[in-house]
Amino acid sequence: MEHWNLVRLELARTADFPRGSASRAFMLRVPLDSEGLIDGDALARRPGWATVRRFWPNEADQTGLLLRNGKGWLFSYAIGEGEDEKLYHLEDHPLRVGDHVTLTEPDGSRFPFRVVRSQADGAGGA
Repeated sequence: MEHWNLVRLELARTADFPRGSASRAFMLRVPLDSEGLIDGDALARRPGWATVRRFWPNEADQTGLLLRNGKGWLFSYAIGEGEDEKLYHLEDHPLRVGDHVTLTEPDGSRFPFRVVRSQADGAGGA
């Protein structure tokens, strides 16, 4: 059985944001297994269901897909790699509340994000 979740990532503590920032966030729709890891089989069956929405102050929201890129993962908002944001170690890193992931922006800047919410997506799964 597939278990699709809505996962909210918020900017974790950085030098510029010592308390993090809830206004710099991503909402993912992703299949997770019982360990909180991305369910690659479920994602392969329904790749278009794995979506991301980027919320950033003073910028329009962006929507895209969570895609596998070799050994890593990325958020892709348009065809091509110009705007892709890379995430590493999601294949073996759970997306549970309190966990952290690192996102690399197209310019190479790296930022930590914290999982602040993960809940079942009632519309997803079979």
